[in-house]
Parts: sequence; C-alpha cells; structure tokens
Amino acid sequence: MITLKNEYLTTEFNEVGAELKSLKSYGREYIWQGNPDVWQSSSPILFPICGGLKNDKYILDGREYVLEKHGYARFKTFAVESKTDDGVVFLHKSDADTKKQFPFDYELRVRYKLNANALTVDYSVINKSDNTMYFSIGSHEGYYTPEGIEDYDVWFPQNETLNASVLYGNLLSNQQLPIIKDQNFLPLYDKYFTIDALVFKDLKSKSATLRNRKTGKAVRVDFPDAKYFLLWHKPNAPYMCLEPWAGIPDIADSSYDIKEKEGIIALESGGEYKNTHTITVIE
Repeated sequence: MITLKNEYLTTEFNEVGAELKSLKSYGREYIWQGNPDVWQSSSPILFPICGGLKNDKYILDGREYVLEKHGYARFKTFAVESKTDDGVVFLHKSDADTKKQFPFDYELRVRYKLNANALTVDYSVINKSDNTMYFSIGSHEGYYTPEGIEDYDVWFPQNETLNASVLYGNLLSNQQLPIIKDQNFLPLYDKYFTIDALVFKDLKSKSATLRNRKTGKAVRVDFPDAKYFLLWHKPNAPYMCLEPWAGIPDIADSSYDIKEKEGIIALESGGEYKNTHTITVIE
C-alpha cells in the first residue's frame, strides 16, 4: 500500500489497479473497504472500456477482440513512477498480454495529489501506437454509507431534470426512467438500483455531492472532463458509487465496430488524453 497524508486527509492506494483504498478525514473512513460477499472493490479505474460491450466483444478494422466489462486496468499492477508526501504517480504500460485484448501501445498514468481536504485524480493516456487508438476511461469510487444510502441525497449545483438510461444486463436500452424534474437534489432509494446503475447522459452539472441529510457530512466530486455520470450500488449495501465516465456501455443493437461506439475517445498517434476529477471531503 502507498500512503499519502496531510493535515486533513489520510489516503491509501493499492499498486494493483492504482486503486484508492482508503480516504480518511479525522479518522472517519469515506471509502468502501470492499467485501467479496458484496462488492470486493473500492475504487476501480475503468480502462480501456467503461461498462460492458455487447457479448463482451468489439471489432476493429475487421478483426474481433474480446474485452470484459470495465476493461482490465483494475487487475494490473502499476509501477510507482514518483512519490512525495502528498502525491503519487502510478504508471501502467501496454504489454503482450494487453495487446491480445486491446491492440495498442500506450502509457496510462494515474496521478493522485492531496490539497487540504481534497484529493485530485488525474488520468493521462499517451498513444504510443502508429495508428489512432479507441478507448474509454472512467472512475468508480465507492463511498462508504454506514447508515445506509437512504439517509443520503445527491446534490447538484444546477437544477436537473434527469432521466436514467435503463440497463438490461450490461447494455443500454432506449428506455428512459424519469428520476427527478427541475430540482437540484436526488434522494437516494434502494429501489433505484434493483436493475443496476442509474446512467445519466444529460447531466448539466459538473459536480455532485453525496450528503448525509442527518449529519451534514458529505463528499463532493467535481468532474469537468466527464461526459457521463452514473450512480450505482448493490441494494442494501452500505456504499454509493459516484462515477464520472468518459465512455458509456454499449447499446443493445451495437454494430460491434469500436469506431462507431457512442462516447469512444479517438486518440491520434503520439497524442495524449487528459482527464481529471477531484474528491472533496466536507465535514
């Protein structure tokens, strides 16, 4: 484990997946610690795909590849490229194994930096291939809600009218589920997650705050670079995932062609893609 600490926060990261495993403020834990009987992860990084593909496959230039839901980066051991008391950079590079699933040369860096009561998370993807690279990347932090999620609301800086795109298995349908209309907060209920996640394709706000309505304790996630936003948890489990994604699950009638996939990032040879989000603890 890698530990970063300042006056306000203490964080821990696993080299496997460059995963945030703990975020404590004055001794209070804000990250779900994982439980193999419920959900074993805490904050997996989704790369080179977000969500699921139709039949777990895609086609690139006439060739078929198999790629499991959320990709494989969460299972890879990252190198610690650099570290200070309040920051760390993790590095993962493509190799012969990754090319069986994703035929590109690349470097993926994950930078964590503490600043007072906030943790900034920066993603950098460099395309080292000779051709255009097609990928997605997303965050999946699970926030600990020991009282249960129905004591919590998700607040937005703007009034929102939100319709969730309904998931069937790993795939998006054309069905829309009305959630809220012209208001700036979403009360959380277990019933929302009986199918799977709430997938929002039309969120205007670029931040969301998970707040306990009884204690006022909260976590705000700012995501200026994410096009999509998801909420997910397993019913009755004491965590809520706030997920800013630069990518989206496949639609049910997908053509399999990765170049035609909604939300896919096309990165030219030698190019660098950057994405950032910030987690702020509000005591």
